[in-house]
Amino acid sequence: MGFSFSVHKMSEHSESLREHIDKAATLVEALPYIQEFRGKCFLIKLGGSAMEDSELLDALLRDVVLLEAVGINPVIVHGGGKAISEAMERSGIEPKFISGQRFTDQESIKIVENTLGEKVNSNLVASVQSHGGKAVGISGTEVFLSDRMLGTDETGNEVDLGYVGSVKECHVEALQELILKDTIPVVSPLSKEACSGNTLNTNADLAASALAGSMNVAKLVYISDVLGVMRDPDVDESLIHSICCSEVETLADEGVISGGMLPKLRSAVDAIGSGVGKIHLIDGRIPHSLLLEIFTNTGVGTEIIP
Repeated sequence: MGFSFSVHKMSEHSESLREHIDKAATLVEALPYIQEFRGKCFLIKLGGSAMEDSELLDALLRDVVLLEAVGINPVIVHGGGKAISEAMERSGIEPKFISGQRFTDQESIKIVENTLGEKVNSNLVASVQSHGGKAVGISGTEVFLSDRMLGTDETGNEVDLGYVGSVKECHVEALQELILKDTIPVVSPLSKEACSGNTLNTNADLAASALAGSMNVAKLVYISDVLGVMRDPDVDESLIHSICCSEVETLADEGVISGGMLPKLRSAVDAIGSGVGKIHLIDGRIPHSLLLEIFTNTGVGTEIIP
């Protein structure tokens, strides 16, 4: 009996030791990536279901703090679509979308601005700080200068989207100063209209792409609630792990890239053309997807490369 007990205890010890060894191996696998990207800037665009699930979001922001702790400089641009829609509905305004863009009138832009600043942005900053990171919330109006954006209706005619902006210029000085202070900037998707100074609602994907190009970041990471680009959305194994910029329009013609993914991919191509090193599309519902994509050999999403 004593011998049997001893063998059992040794087996438990061996299993525990193996788990620790596997964890150490993962750290070793991450080493060359940490060395390569130390001191580099990553722009992380937060969106999708991860923004709505407090536990997922908290875990994701803890991983962002880890990036900063190992010498990488993260900048966050966030969405807030669901929170805005809920706030509008509480005010008796029915959300309206044209060509995938939120129609934003004068009353709506006030709700958008308040929701993004007082709820979404401040919550993200507080979560980063709760994990020992330093973060400062910044209104996109201090960063993005825009012209009014026009949409297209079902017949292809141009339509007015209201207070919606298309970024033409990014002011990055304040962000760079925060980075030098080991502080994570958290930027809302608002912009200032160049001709009037009015606040405009701005697509967070497009804002992130413009900012990534202006800051010449090493990586732009889009975090949403899809695995990446998939040949068949119903089959996880159809995930395309790597796409060259030259392949994007071909995949669009084939119908592989469509809907909201198409402007995201086109903005990714523009970002790479502006000097961004690589684009990643990952699923924020997967635990530690950000770390797995950046610090492992295989990754978990789709990368867009020059």
